[in-house]
Amino acid sequence: MNVQNVLMFVLAMTMTVAAQDGRISTAAPAAPDVRQAVAPSGKLRVGVYPGSPTSMVRDRTTGDVKGLTYELGKEFARRLNIPFEPVEFTQIADVLEAIKRGTVDFTVTNASPARAQDVDFSAPILGVELGYLVPRGSSISTLAEIDRPGIHVGVTAGGSSHATLSRELKHATVVPSPSVAAAIEMLAGGKVDAYATNKAILFEMSDQSPGSHVLEGRWGIEVFAIGIPKGRDAAMSAVRKFAEEARSEGLVKRAADRAGLRGTVDD
Repeated sequence: MNVQNVLMFVLAMTMTVAAQDGRISTAAPAAPDVRQAVAPSGKLRVGVYPGSPTSMVRDRTTGDVKGLTYELGKEFARRLNIPFEPVEFTQIADVLEAIKRGTVDFTVTNASPARAQDVDFSAPILGVELGYLVPRGSSISTLAEIDRPGIHVGVTAGGSSHATLSRELKHATVVPSPSVAAAIEMLAGGKVDAYATNKAILFEMSDQSPGSHVLEGRWGIEVFAIGIPKGRDAAMSAVRKFAEEARSEGLVKRAADRAGLRGTVDD
């Protein structure tokens, strides 16, 4: 699916949410066999990592936890009438590995073709632009200035941007970071000239990096969907149904708004 098609899809999805936001679900509780298929441990183990509004963020003043994955996982567990168990990892690569092993039951992430080899996905629920964050005083002002000799671009190790930019950047050097927190330090310390990931994370990083800013424009779009371990075919109908309800009832939009998620394709 090219960028234009993705954009058209998510714009149409957003219009549906706006039209139907606030509708209350009247779905009956899930049958025991569905609950067992979705959460074989008896708890819905939801894979999250800190620093991304699409996953989990903590309010630096109150300590309250928000985030798209966190809130949708909690609501899905409530509708299934099973305990909600957030499982925190350092980065998305660790969450995906846990999904692959079957030690996590649910997450929300970029539904790339590469990830679909190890994760079963629902229909898309959200689109987020990909971009670059540059530090205070940077001479870089446009996307076109990124791919040059001597430019070091930070990425999250094992993430989609790591794989994509390692192929597409011909002159700049890609520098992996183990976490969002480490990425902020790398940018502040001059170890990288720019940081690349989805804009939901970039704006969150910018809030913690005085003088930094997200460059105008985008180099791609990430399409987010609910992901579960491969082979749980009996669980997929419940996951697909919940993904559709999360869009149509406005759950996705409200969770995104509470988490301060910016950079969606309709922003």
